[in-house]
Amino acid sequence: MAQDVMFKLSKGMILFVPAGVPILPLQIKTFSETKLHYYRLDLVPGKESKDASYAQLDKKKPALQQRKGTLEASMPIELSYSPWSSCLEVLDQMLRQQETSDWLEQWDMQLRFQEWFRVLLQQNDPRNTCQDHRSLLQRSIRYIRDHYNQPITVDELAADTRLTRSSYTRQFKEMTGKLPLDYVNTIRLERSKQLLQLTDDRLHDIAQNVGFSNEYYFSRRFKQYAGISPGVYRRHYRQEVRVFAPYLEDFVLALGVEPVLQSAHHSWGKQRYLGLDHIPEFDVTRQDAIFNESHKPDFILLNAGHTRWNLERFKHTVPTFYVNHQGEDWRSILRSTADVLGKGSRVWDIVGTYEEKVREAKDLLARCTHGKTVAFLRISATQIVLYGAQQGYVGPVMYGDLGLTPHPLVQQWTKEERRIDIQPEHLAQLHADHLFITFDNVDSVIPGEERKLLDTTEWKQLPAVKRGHVYEVDFLSWMNYGVISHGKKIDDILRFMA
Repeated sequence: MAQDVMFKLSKGMILFVPAGVPILPLQIKTFSETKLHYYRLDLVPGKESKDASYAQLDKKKPALQQRKGTLEASMPIELSYSPWSSCLEVLDQMLRQQETSDWLEQWDMQLRFQEWFRVLLQQNDPRNTCQDHRSLLQRSIRYIRDHYNQPITVDELAADTRLTRSSYTRQFKEMTGKLPLDYVNTIRLERSKQLLQLTDDRLHDIAQNVGFSNEYYFSRRFKQYAGISPGVYRRHYRQEVRVFAPYLEDFVLALGVEPVLQSAHHSWGKQRYLGLDHIPEFDVTRQDAIFNESHKPDFILLNAGHTRWNLERFKHTVPTFYVNHQGEDWRSILRSTADVLGKGSRVWDIVGTYEEKVREAKDLLARCTHGKTVAFLRISATQIVLYGAQQGYVGPVMYGDLGLTPHPLVQQWTKEERRIDIQPEHLAQLHADHLFITFDNVDSVIPGEERKLLDTTEWKQLPAVKRGHVYEVDFLSWMNYGVISHGKKIDDILRFMA
């Protein structure tokens, strides 16, 4: 005769008992002070019955008896569900709905159960038991994306991956670049942008829908993230705006918005590569320059370089927003600019188009350059500036995106700097196969003084000069971080080297 099999019920346990296996009543210790709440779900084709109750149990004694069948298949299976709070939430919701006669609520209960049961089976699939931490973290990220509007804690996320909180946080940041709760809030805020664009819902309702506990906290986090309040974001998305964005015009124009003014410099002039000849100029180098009433912007958008031009002087008369990302992180600048302009839906296409252009150019250059070395110089009347391989206006595109090979001295001299000054005697050591140069006239006393280097012996002896592999490019289109500027760089490189 088969022997009884004993199971102890404990917090967080799920027992899956095959149909037809008899279950003896719970054994309850009379004087136990501990209450263990439990749920029983009977899986019957076409219907479910759900009973909830509690019993006083002795944690040290067996709580559930089970008749052991003759076949191993009749044995109960112990399962787990993580995070446990999510499991309890679903069961409570089904419990509250079980007596309803409304067919829509009955349907909703069925859907809740099916989703709960799917997650239960997925989490206990034997094929997932040997997953490495990276796979578990990826599953955790998917969970956040699917449940961002629900309460989420780092402790629950860590428990689901079987990692400690500190280890989970560290590995999560290595994978995503963000702390877990920052990542959760990013998902919530991105979803709130869509709701602000597409609906007329109140801010309170949007905050609740994306998982924020109250409107005030939502508005504060949104402004920290997007640079403007949710209300201003919605208004900018739904109407044409008059913006002045000195040296951010590249990003503004890429998003399909023409600025009401364009920046100009007394020496450099305007950014002609943008084709904004019909837009009035504003000389940022003039400290007494003011806005003409007919071209006064609705707001100003400034990057980290604004202090050079003292443009903060306008913040008391015109709303001013700041883009605080490093120039090399042009994708984030584009997203922040899009947030302020209400053009967030265009970012994906712009980035995708650029990346496709990079892939095509990189493949073509790989066939043409055969590992030839490259360097970029910015030349003025008083300086020779060598740009680095990892940072700055040029390196991330030329060497990073396109995969061109920097001359060894580029990396040796610049290390991790954006740019360094080099002397003419050092220039003679720069034996790059190809040189890209641009001329900066800011220090020129007389026209063309910035070109005097071309007449020196040091210059004429360079291998790239002797072979005719020196290419002059437009100053402002190369001294810019914008996506249009980067596209122009790629066009120039292909024109000269492909």
